[in-house]
Amino acid sequence: MSFLKLAKLRYSVRSYKKKPVEREKLLQVLESGRIAPSAANRQPRHFIIVQDEEIRKDIATTYHKPWILQAPVIIVICGDHSKSWRRPDGKDHLDIDAAIAIDHMTLAAADLGLGTCWICMFNAMLCHEILKLPSHIETVALLPLGYPADEADITRHGVERKKLEEIIHWDKFTSPSCS
Repeated sequence: MSFLKLAKLRYSVRSYKKKPVEREKLLQVLESGRIAPSAANRQPRHFIIVQDEEIRKDIATTYHKPWILQAPVIIVICGDHSKSWRRPDGKDHLDIDAAIAIDHMTLAAADLGLGTCWICMFNAMLCHEILKLPSHIETVALLPLGYPADEADITRHGVERKKLEEIIHWDKFTSPSCS
């Protein structure tokens, strides 16, 4: 399958089948996150795989939608601020490094017939407490993982995304009103 087709196939899954994710597939998804590039190759990411029903229920309390419990796996993506690279102006690249890994994992999952939903609107502090994380580790995102109960609408990109002409700029930034 072409990369563009795979990218269009991936979508935010909010309904999962009651079917466990095979360990081999889970490890492939995690390996995709492991090999993702990071700033200065610092690799400050950590992935906490939550499969235990009670812990999944606890993690679900950090998010406002009950569908998250349908997913048999929740990957909690964390980052280590003591390891992340900082630009000379002080910008910490932890979130960017985590985002690259998450993107790799979402695409790997789609390639394996699995679904994910990148969740950032959760109570990160409560999640931190539930998982008993050290202070230098930040919870960045939740990534439910499982078999989708529905199918991707690959035509959605024609109407739910801006047109290419609206987001590209040749040689310099030009606002839409200036073109």
